[in-house]
Amino acid sequence: MPLRPLDADRLLTQLESAKNRFETGHATRIAALLAHLAKIELADPRHVIRFHECLLFLRAFPHALAQVRRVENLLNSFHRRIEELHAHNADMSVFDDFDTCGIAGTSMQDTLSFDLAQWLMTRIPRHCVIAWNDYWDDYESERARGNLWPRFIPLLAEDADVEANIPWSKWLDAARGQQNSLKWLLGRFAQLSLPARQRAELYDSLRIPLRWKLDNLKLSRTRNWSRPRRFYFHDAPLIQRSEVSLAHELATPAPKPEKLLKAAGEQVTNAVREIMLVRYRELYGTTLSDPGSVVRFNLGRGVVMRFWGLPPDRRLPLRAYLAGYTLKNGVPINYVEAIGLCEWIEVGFNTFYTYRQGETAWIYAQALRCLRALTGATCISIYPYQIGQNNDEAIESGAFWFYRKLGFRPGRPDLQRLCEREEQRIAADPQYRTAKRTLKRLAEAHMFFEIADSTALKSQKVTRSAPRTGAWDTFSTRNIGLAINRRMARDFDGDSNDIRQSSTMAVSRALKIDTSGWTPAQHQALANWSLVLALIPDLSRWTAGEKEQLVEIIRAKSARDEMRYLRLTQLHRRLREALLSMGSAMRS
Repeated sequence: MPLRPLDADRLLTQLESAKNRFETGHATRIAALLAHLAKIELADPRHVIRFHECLLFLRAFPHALAQVRRVENLLNSFHRRIEELHAHNADMSVFDDFDTCGIAGTSMQDTLSFDLAQWLMTRIPRHCVIAWNDYWDDYESERARGNLWPRFIPLLAEDADVEANIPWSKWLDAARGQQNSLKWLLGRFAQLSLPARQRAELYDSLRIPLRWKLDNLKLSRTRNWSRPRRFYFHDAPLIQRSEVSLAHELATPAPKPEKLLKAAGEQVTNAVREIMLVRYRELYGTTLSDPGSVVRFNLGRGVVMRFWGLPPDRRLPLRAYLAGYTLKNGVPINYVEAIGLCEWIEVGFNTFYTYRQGETAWIYAQALRCLRALTGATCISIYPYQIGQNNDEAIESGAFWFYRKLGFRPGRPDLQRLCEREEQRIAADPQYRTAKRTLKRLAEAHMFFEIADSTALKSQKVTRSAPRTGAWDTFSTRNIGLAINRRMARDFDGDSNDIRQSSTMAVSRALKIDTSGWTPAQHQALANWSLVLALIPDLSRWTAGEKEQLVEIIRAKSARDEMRYLRLTQLHRRLREALLSMGSAMRS
């Protein structure tokens, strides 16, 4: 029999309160609550979700091995609770949000990129279909069908170019025969004699909604965990933000990363696609990850982080890229993205909702330790979205203060002054809370943490109030890109081919480059960098050594390890100064 709503709410509230407490007696209390909840039917979908999130937290932050086993058993059979809800015609829409989706037994629907759709079809071919009812009614998609489907379906143009009310499904059914519709379409795009990026762009223009059933699949959020080499069991309170010194953590060298073999790297890249897919998330670097670049850090306390880069043909024109995620006792709890140039990196860090009470500040500090070890960066930047720009969730959670209390500062002087005024008010009145409108204003610019020399860090002299150069405060590669486009409009009548050819020729002459024997990827890197270097008026007067360094940087962009490229940009003082000059906005 279903438990009465009030009784279920009471038990779940007790479990939510106890799950992240580790004093003596709490393990026994949790065991009793789990035993009780395991025997009862939860008729309210919201209660089912709350129970599910408690179980996942306990699996990541367990008290003991016996608790792990009990939780795993409950998660492995959790799909039956969803089946019970279906049987009672419960409202399943509550499972469609970012923080509640991906539970075993539910279904998901999204418009995926070509690369992810192709991967998903290979991964779970019997569980994934096109959501036709939502597709046929989309007018913009119909226009794209008319442009693209005639490539694959003979004589469809006879109908698509001039007729109304085209029976698209009949044409498709006739062409695919007995094949799965999605598999057939993906196969046709894969056969196009085009670069991978262009094939993907054409498929993406169709905006095909896919629907997949999670059933009791391992890739569901419910079961998307693994057994670690060794569990870490908690028997003391979790590390709080106030106990974390980012300066101290960054002064402590990260453990040596373990380079994974390509086969193991492929397991990691498949895992991160699953992790993101079941949360309605897709990042450039999680879909297009390079399995040959994966490294692993073991950071203690059951925390393992994995990072990787992009394959050479999918890299950004100028900046270097890393992505990663964290496992806590084998449970994926967050994802990380870092994009950088010279000693500056922008870092995106997102802890999944379920685990935000679990040592988030300490784990974030470990992510930055790893990124610093991989990149050599000394200037860490937080994108405004992370702290609340067009991000209500970040405003509600007070994300600005999370970063500020770790030592980050606003990158604009007016926002720095506003921040200091707010800190004075908080110091004067502990009950004071920063208004939402103020938090939104504070989120208008990047935040920065700049690392001084290692001696200062080790002596703990780096504090929030320590002097900082602020060289990267207003820098953006977007500013460089816009300058290039203004030059294209002014000098090349808006023709991108002309500006590329002219810039490449001019830069090749200035640097005296012999490109014979260069790979296509190196030629592409030269074309991209030439657009930037053509903006430097005295490039031809750089010293021979500076020019040789620059050519090495260009060639390294498409090399096996993009982090070597990033470190080379850190060593070229004159290039760094030119980039800062071109990419920094004028202060108001």
